[in-house]
Amino acid sequence: MKKRGFTLVELLVVIAIIALLMGILMPALAKVRQLAFRLTCGTNLAGIGKAMLIYANDYDNELPRAGGQDAEWGSVVWDASDRYTAYGVGDAARGSISSSFYLLVKYAEVTPKSFICKGDTGTTEFTLADETLPRADFELIDAWDFGATPWDNCSYSYHVPFGKHALTTVSEPGLAVAADRNPWIDSPAAEAADFTKFLADVPPHNGTTEQALAGNAIAHQGDGQNVMFLDSHVEFAKRAHCALEDDNIYTISNATGGTGASLGLKPVVGGRQGVVPKNKKDSVLVHDPEKWRR
Repeated sequence: MKKRGFTLVELLVVIAIIALLMGILMPALAKVRQLAFRLTCGTNLAGIGKAMLIYANDYDNELPRAGGQDAEWGSVVWDASDRYTAYGVGDAARGSISSSFYLLVKYAEVTPKSFICKGDTGTTEFTLADETLPRADFELIDAWDFGATPWDNCSYSYHVPFGKHALTTVSEPGLAVAADRNPWIDSPAAEAADFTKFLADVPPHNGTTEQALAGNAIAHQGDGQNVMFLDSHVEFAKRAHCALEDDNIYTISNATGGTGASLGLKPVVGGRQGVVPKNKKDSVLVHDPEKWRR
């Protein structure tokens, strides 16, 4: 019997079948990958939430806040020799969102890896090996922030910890504490989203689904965001208006102005007066933007 190989037509048919199968499988595999990122991100936030409660137990029920009670939102000296050099003092006292998170690395044994969402493109784990250190024996607990470019090493936003509406463990349990990055602030993954394209799909706004999804974090393909609440539970919220009384976690409430808490006002980056929660029930989660910090 003579051996017979594939004809050109048969090879083309096989290639076409393989291409068809790849076209079917690749989107499914990508979806599974994103779901895995989402689950890991949620686990990160759950761990951060537990660490915050432990931290608050040692600091009079206050959640992590770099720079002290009177600090303004601003960059810190990450490799300073002491807290006064890191944060400044008096009217010059400052603290950032990432440096507030970093207090959990210093005092609650949370690893820098826990602050990375794999869906947050451009963000990598903070390691001392990537930094120029002030001395040979410098360790993670000696730092005051996630390195010289902390916006590259922390994936999460945090309820504004500066000013009179900073959260404590006795605040309303339904307030949002931390979540994926705020879509209205520049990040390593993308520039700030266009706020004019966002409209909540609940009364009185009645926007379309597409308009409502425009207000979600970008880390999870715009499908929603992982949110950690003050009672320490974490959920994947499909809309940003997921906090107390349907408050939008990424905007400043403007309910009395006719737009409603589910929509709110776009946060303005820079200084305490730029991002001020309207009241004690207003969740406003922000992160430090690269362009503002440089």
